[in-house]
Amino acid sequence: MCGRYASTKDPAALAAEFAATDATGRAGHAADYNVAPTKDVPTVVQRHPRDSAGEPDQWRTERSLRLMRWGLVPKWAKDPKIGNRMINAKAETVTGKPAFRSAVRSRRCLLPADGWYEWRRDADGKQPFFMTCPDGSSLALAGIWETWRDPAAADAAPLVTCSVLTTSAIGPLAEVHERMPLVLPNASWESWLDPDRADVDELLAPSREVVDALELRPVSPAVNNVRNNGAELLAPVADPVDPVALDHARDSG
Repeated sequence: MCGRYASTKDPAALAAEFAATDATGRAGHAADYNVAPTKDVPTVVQRHPRDSAGEPDQWRTERSLRLMRWGLVPKWAKDPKIGNRMINAKAETVTGKPAFRSAVRSRRCLLPADGWYEWRRDADGKQPFFMTCPDGSSLALAGIWETWRDPAAADAAPLVTCSVLTTSAIGPLAEVHERMPLVLPNASWESWLDPDRADVDELLAPSREVVDALELRPVSPAVNNVRNNGAELLAPVADPVDPVALDHARDSG
């Protein structure tokens, strides 16, 4: 699953990296080393621009960086708190689930991340890892988004929320956790964001190319507490488990 990640780059830098316009309105948006559900997070979307009458221009699309709340609230929800349980959507079932199927057809996004955290269960507890690109480039987590309006407050501003797609872990990631976010390679960004493309089944499988390029970095358990939020959370620590011994014990069992 994906329940915590880091997003530390300035919106202007993210907009440049993803060839988007910065529409966050947050020039001084603070780096977040411990992004948790219900926070407002930077996302990349691509939509048809609308004219003054609200009509979309079907001949053009515009890519922009926007803030959304992490935890998708379906249009039909009566209470936005349902989003607290919908931070992730399984890639294997997302096209059939009532809460997600409309969004995955027409409202997809990317969530830029420095990397994400996952916890490996060991005999002595849980060891957190940070999965990241060694060259410092952002990972593009596949996401879907939705707009919710409070039926009891018609004049209230709409709430825009998102979920991260997850899939079965592959390669070395499977040694840490059985699930992983769906991280899209650069070559898939355009197809995933295309607002006119409804069928994205071929993009829902994890990329071995992306996984093989990741660094799996053991980090401090300080990340377990969401109140901790500094660059020290990304610092590597010694892995308490010898990976060779771990493989041998797993094969023996």
